[in-house]
Amino acid sequence: MFPRRIPALLLALVWTALPARAEGIKVVASVAPVHSLLAGVMDGVGEPALLVRGGRGPHSFVMKPSGARLLHGARVVFWIGPGLEGFLVKPLAGLPPKTQVVGLAADKGADPHIWLDPVKARKLAQTMARTLIAVDPANAANYQKNADRVVARLVLLEAELHRILAPVSGVPYLVFHDAYGHFQERFGLAARGAVALHADRPPGARRLSALRRRIVKLDIACVFTEPQFTPALAKTLIEGTKARLGVLDPLGADLKPGPGLYPALMRMLAEKLLECLGANG
Repeated sequence: MFPRRIPALLLALVWTALPARAEGIKVVASVAPVHSLLAGVMDGVGEPALLVRGGRGPHSFVMKPSGARLLHGARVVFWIGPGLEGFLVKPLAGLPPKTQVVGLAADKGADPHIWLDPVKARKLAQTMARTLIAVDPANAANYQKNADRVVARLVLLEAELHRILAPVSGVPYLVFHDAYGHFQERFGLAARGAVALHADRPPGARRLSALRRRIVKLDIACVFTEPQFTPALAKTLIEGTKARLGVLDPLGADLKPGPGLYPALMRMLAEKLLECLGANG
Protein backbone atom coordinates (compact mmCIF):
# COMPACT_ATOMS: atom_id res chain seq x y z
CA MET A 1 0.00 0.00 0.00
CA PHE A 2 2.75 2.46 0.89
CA PRO A 3 4.37 2.63 -2.58
CA ARG A 4 0.99 3.48 -4.12
CA ARG A 5 0.84 6.62 -1.99
CA ILE A 6 4.15 8.00 -3.19
CA PRO A 7 2.92 9.40 -6.53
CA ALA A 8 0.05 11.21 -4.82
CA LEU A 9 2.40 12.59 -2.20
CA LEU A 10 4.89 13.74 -4.82
CA LEU A 11 2.08 15.33 -6.82
CA ALA A 12 0.95 17.27 -3.78
CA LEU A 13 4.50 18.49 -3.10
CA VAL A 14 4.97 19.60 -6.70
CA TRP A 15 1.59 21.34 -6.74
CA THR A 16 2.32 23.34 -3.60
CA ALA A 17 5.69 24.36 -5.03
CA LEU A 18 4.08 25.94 -8.10
CA PRO A 19 3.37 29.69 -7.99
CA ALA A 20 -0.22 30.53 -7.12
CA ARG A 21 -2.38 31.51 -10.07
CA ALA A 22 -3.59 35.09 -9.86
CA GLU A 23 -7.39 35.05 -9.68
CA GLY A 24 -9.66 38.06 -9.94
CA ILE A 25 -11.10 39.36 -6.71
CA LYS A 26 -14.84 39.66 -6.09
CA VAL A 27 -16.00 43.12 -7.09
CA VAL A 28 -19.51 44.64 -7.16
CA ALA A 29 -20.75 47.66 -9.10
CA SER A 30 -23.99 49.44 -8.22
CA VAL A 31 -25.47 50.44 -11.60
CA ALA A 32 -25.03 49.21 -15.17
CA PRO A 33 -22.89 52.05 -16.63
CA VAL A 34 -20.43 51.81 -13.72
CA HIS A 35 -20.44 48.03 -14.09
CA SER A 36 -19.70 48.36 -17.81
CA LEU A 37 -16.62 50.53 -17.28
CA LEU A 38 -15.48 48.22 -14.49
CA ALA A 39 -15.95 45.13 -16.66
CA GLY A 40 -13.64 46.72 -19.21
CA VAL A 41 -10.97 47.36 -16.58
CA MET A 42 -11.29 43.78 -15.26
CA ASP A 43 -11.34 42.10 -18.69
CA GLY A 44 -9.48 38.79 -18.60
CA VAL A 45 -9.03 38.95 -14.82
CA GLY A 46 -12.54 38.58 -13.43
CA GLU A 47 -16.18 39.52 -13.92
CA PRO A 48 -17.70 42.12 -11.60
CA ALA A 49 -21.20 41.60 -10.22
CA LEU A 50 -24.00 44.08 -10.97
CA LEU A 51 -26.37 45.06 -8.19
CA VAL A 52 -29.17 47.06 -9.90
CA ARG A 53 -30.35 45.16 -12.96
CA GLY A 54 -32.96 45.71 -15.65
CA GLY A 55 -35.22 48.72 -15.82
CA ARG A 56 -35.22 49.45 -12.11
CA GLY A 57 -33.80 52.85 -11.27
CA PRO A 58 -31.46 53.32 -8.30
CA HIS A 59 -33.65 56.06 -6.82
CA SER A 60 -36.44 53.59 -6.01
CA PHE A 61 -34.48 50.34 -5.80
CA VAL A 62 -35.22 47.98 -2.91
CA MET A 63 -32.40 45.63 -1.94
CA LYS A 64 -33.13 41.91 -1.76
CA PRO A 65 -31.25 39.28 0.30
CA SER A 66 -29.39 38.22 -2.85
CA GLY A 67 -28.03 41.75 -3.18
CA ALA A 68 -26.94 41.80 0.45
CA ARG A 69 -25.08 38.52 -0.10
CA LEU A 70 -23.30 40.02 -3.12
CA LEU A 71 -22.12 42.97 -1.05
CA HIS A 72 -20.94 40.85 1.88
CA GLY A 73 -18.95 38.60 -0.44
CA ALA A 74 -17.19 41.47 -2.19
CA ARG A 75 -13.64 42.66 -1.70
CA VAL A 76 -14.40 45.98 -3.43
CA VAL A 77 -17.69 47.79 -4.04
CA PHE A 78 -17.94 50.67 -6.52
CA TRP A 79 -20.90 53.04 -6.28
CA ILE A 80 -21.56 56.65 -7.26
CA GLY A 81 -22.71 57.91 -3.87
CA PRO A 82 -25.77 58.64 -1.71
CA GLY A 83 -27.08 61.17 -4.22
CA LEU A 84 -27.84 58.32 -6.63
CA GLU A 85 -27.98 55.06 -4.67
CA GLY A 86 -29.48 56.16 -1.38
CA PHE A 87 -30.61 52.59 -0.72
CA LEU A 88 -26.96 51.57 -0.32
CA VAL A 89 -26.02 53.90 2.52
CA LYS A 90 -27.00 51.57 5.37
CA PRO A 91 -25.93 48.27 3.74
CA LEU A 92 -22.50 49.64 2.91
CA ALA A 93 -22.04 50.92 6.45
CA GLY A 94 -22.59 47.39 7.73
CA LEU A 95 -19.96 45.68 5.57
CA PRO A 96 -16.86 44.11 7.18
CA PRO A 97 -13.70 46.25 7.40
CA LYS A 98 -11.96 44.18 4.71
CA THR A 99 -14.43 45.40 2.09
CA GLN A 100 -13.23 48.51 0.30
CA VAL A 101 -16.09 50.81 -0.66
CA VAL A 102 -15.30 53.37 -3.37
CA GLY A 103 -17.65 56.32 -3.93
CA LEU A 104 -16.99 57.66 -7.42
CA ALA A 105 -18.71 61.05 -7.12
CA ALA A 106 -16.31 63.53 -5.58
CA ASP A 107 -18.94 66.26 -5.12
CA LYS A 108 -21.71 64.88 -2.92
CA GLY A 109 -24.19 67.64 -3.85
CA ALA A 110 -23.80 67.76 -7.62
CA ASP A 111 -25.57 65.81 -10.36
CA PRO A 112 -24.52 62.19 -9.64
CA HIS A 113 -24.91 60.96 -13.25
CA ILE A 114 -21.23 61.57 -13.90
CA TRP A 115 -20.77 58.64 -16.29
CA LEU A 116 -22.74 60.55 -18.95
CA ASP A 117 -19.64 62.65 -19.65
CA PRO A 118 -17.02 60.50 -21.45
CA VAL A 119 -14.22 62.64 -20.01
CA LYS A 120 -15.43 61.93 -16.48
CA ALA A 121 -15.94 58.27 -17.45
CA ARG A 122 -12.24 58.11 -18.32
CA LYS A 123 -11.42 59.28 -14.81
CA LEU A 124 -13.77 56.65 -13.38
CA ALA A 125 -11.93 53.91 -15.26
CA GLN A 126 -8.58 55.20 -14.00
CA THR A 127 -9.88 55.32 -10.41
CA MET A 128 -11.11 51.74 -10.75
CA ALA A 129 -7.74 50.59 -12.04
CA ARG A 130 -5.83 52.28 -9.21
CA THR A 131 -8.15 50.75 -6.62
CA LEU A 132 -7.93 47.24 -8.06
CA ILE A 133 -4.14 47.43 -8.43
CA ALA A 134 -3.81 48.36 -4.75
CA VAL A 135 -6.10 45.53 -3.63
CA ASP A 136 -4.97 42.92 -6.15
CA PRO A 137 -1.34 43.72 -7.16
CA ALA A 138 -0.87 40.28 -8.73
CA ASN A 139 -3.01 41.49 -11.63
CA ALA A 140 -1.70 45.06 -11.75
CA ALA A 141 -0.38 44.87 -15.31
CA ASN A 142 -3.70 43.59 -16.65
CA TYR A 143 -5.75 46.23 -14.85
CA GLN A 144 -3.51 49.02 -16.14
CA LYS A 145 -3.46 47.70 -19.70
CA ASN A 146 -7.25 47.37 -19.70
CA ALA A 147 -7.77 50.84 -18.24
CA ASP A 148 -5.53 52.35 -20.93
CA ARG A 149 -7.59 50.56 -23.58
CA VAL A 150 -10.87 51.77 -22.06
CA VAL A 151 -9.59 55.36 -21.93
CA ALA A 152 -8.45 55.25 -25.57
CA ARG A 153 -11.86 53.99 -26.67
CA LEU A 154 -13.63 56.70 -24.68
CA VAL A 155 -11.57 59.39 -26.41
CA LEU A 156 -12.76 58.08 -29.79
CA LEU A 157 -16.34 57.75 -28.51
CA GLU A 158 -16.39 61.37 -27.36
CA ALA A 159 -15.29 62.60 -30.78
CA GLU A 160 -17.93 60.42 -32.44
CA LEU A 161 -20.71 61.81 -30.23
CA HIS A 162 -19.63 65.39 -30.91
CA ARG A 163 -20.05 64.72 -34.63
CA ILE A 164 -23.49 63.13 -34.16
CA LEU A 165 -24.86 65.89 -31.94
CA ALA A 166 -23.38 68.97 -33.62
CA PRO A 167 -26.38 69.48 -35.97
CA VAL A 168 -28.86 69.74 -33.05
CA SER A 169 -26.73 71.58 -30.49
CA GLY A 170 -28.98 74.67 -30.52
CA VAL A 171 -32.40 72.98 -30.51
CA PRO A 172 -34.23 73.47 -27.16
CA TYR A 173 -35.75 70.55 -25.26
CA LEU A 174 -36.89 69.34 -21.83
CA VAL A 175 -35.87 66.14 -20.04
CA PHE A 176 -38.03 64.21 -17.60
CA HIS A 177 -35.69 64.55 -14.63
CA ASP A 178 -32.41 66.36 -14.16
CA ALA A 179 -30.03 63.52 -14.99
CA TYR A 180 -28.27 64.81 -18.09
CA GLY A 181 -26.32 67.87 -16.97
CA HIS A 182 -22.91 66.27 -17.55
CA PHE A 183 -23.93 65.02 -21.00
CA GLN A 184 -25.45 68.35 -22.02
CA GLU A 185 -22.47 70.37 -20.85
CA ARG A 186 -19.94 68.13 -22.60
CA PHE A 187 -21.74 68.23 -25.94
CA GLY A 188 -23.09 71.80 -25.83
CA LEU A 189 -26.79 70.93 -25.97
CA ALA A 190 -29.69 73.33 -25.41
CA ALA A 191 -31.63 71.71 -22.56
CA ARG A 192 -34.15 74.08 -20.99
CA GLY A 193 -34.98 72.26 -17.77
CA ALA A 194 -36.63 69.13 -16.37
CA VAL A 195 -40.25 68.11 -16.02
CA ALA A 196 -39.88 66.55 -12.55
CA LEU A 197 -37.85 68.20 -9.80
CA HIS A 198 -37.38 64.83 -8.09
CA ALA A 199 -36.84 61.51 -9.86
CA ASP A 200 -39.18 59.64 -7.52
CA ARG A 201 -42.02 62.21 -7.45
CA PRO A 202 -44.17 63.43 -10.37
CA PRO A 203 -44.66 67.20 -10.78
CA GLY A 204 -47.78 68.86 -9.41
CA ALA A 205 -50.47 70.74 -11.35
CA ARG A 206 -48.88 74.15 -10.79
CA ARG A 207 -45.52 73.02 -12.18
CA LEU A 208 -47.17 71.34 -15.16
CA SER A 209 -48.94 74.58 -15.98
CA ALA A 210 -45.66 76.52 -15.77
CA LEU A 211 -43.94 73.93 -17.97
CA ARG A 212 -46.61 74.23 -20.67
CA ARG A 213 -46.04 77.98 -20.78
CA ARG A 214 -42.28 77.37 -21.05
CA ILE A 215 -42.75 74.91 -23.91
CA VAL A 216 -44.69 77.48 -25.90
CA LYS A 217 -42.52 80.49 -25.01
CA LEU A 218 -39.17 78.80 -25.72
CA ASP A 219 -40.44 76.82 -28.72
CA ILE A 220 -39.39 73.55 -27.09
CA ALA A 221 -38.88 70.93 -29.81
CA CYS A 222 -38.98 67.78 -27.67
CA VAL A 223 -39.93 66.58 -24.20
CA PHE A 224 -38.04 63.42 -23.26
CA THR A 225 -39.39 60.85 -20.84
CA GLU A 226 -37.57 57.73 -19.55
CA PRO A 227 -38.31 53.98 -19.62
CA GLN A 228 -38.76 53.89 -15.84
CA PHE A 229 -41.60 56.45 -15.99
CA THR A 230 -44.99 56.35 -17.65
CA PRO A 231 -45.17 58.58 -20.75
CA ALA A 232 -48.78 59.59 -20.02
CA LEU A 233 -47.70 62.67 -18.07
CA ALA A 234 -45.42 63.88 -20.84
CA LYS A 235 -48.13 63.28 -23.46
CA THR A 236 -50.52 65.44 -21.46
CA LEU A 237 -47.82 68.09 -21.12
CA ILE A 238 -47.24 68.52 -24.87
CA GLU A 239 -50.91 68.46 -25.95
CA GLY A 240 -51.70 71.55 -27.98
CA THR A 241 -48.02 72.47 -28.46
CA LYS A 242 -45.55 71.83 -31.29
CA ALA A 243 -43.30 69.75 -29.02
CA ARG A 244 -42.66 66.10 -29.80
CA LEU A 245 -42.19 63.23 -27.34
CA GLY A 246 -38.93 61.26 -27.11
CA VAL A 247 -37.35 58.74 -24.75
CA LEU A 248 -33.93 58.94 -23.10
CA ASP A 249 -32.44 56.32 -20.80
CA PRO A 250 -29.41 57.28 -18.65
CA LEU A 251 -28.89 53.71 -17.39
CA GLY A 252 -29.21 51.45 -20.42
CA ALA A 253 -32.16 49.49 -19.04
CA ASP A 254 -32.65 47.41 -22.19
CA LEU A 255 -28.97 46.84 -22.94
CA LYS A 256 -27.00 43.73 -22.09
CA PRO A 257 -24.69 44.32 -19.09
CA GLY A 258 -20.97 44.14 -19.79
CA PRO A 259 -18.13 46.13 -21.37
CA GLY A 260 -20.22 47.00 -24.43
CA LEU A 261 -23.09 48.58 -22.51
CA TYR A 262 -21.43 51.95 -21.89
CA PRO A 263 -20.61 52.86 -25.51
CA ALA A 264 -23.99 51.47 -26.63
CA LEU A 265 -25.74 53.63 -24.02
CA MET A 266 -23.94 56.81 -25.06
CA ARG A 267 -24.58 56.22 -28.76
CA MET A 268 -28.23 55.49 -28.02
CA LEU A 269 -28.62 58.79 -26.15
CA ALA A 270 -27.04 60.70 -29.03
CA GLU A 271 -29.18 58.95 -31.63
CA LYS A 272 -32.42 59.52 -29.67
CA LEU A 273 -31.61 63.21 -29.32
CA LEU A 274 -30.75 63.52 -33.00
CA GLU A 275 -33.90 61.65 -34.01
CA CYS A 276 -36.27 63.93 -32.08
CA LEU A 277 -34.45 67.27 -32.24
CA GLY A 278 -33.35 66.79 -35.85
CA ALA A 279 -36.97 66.62 -36.98
CA ASN A 280 -36.87 70.43 -36.85
CA GLY A 281 -34.66 70.37 -39.93
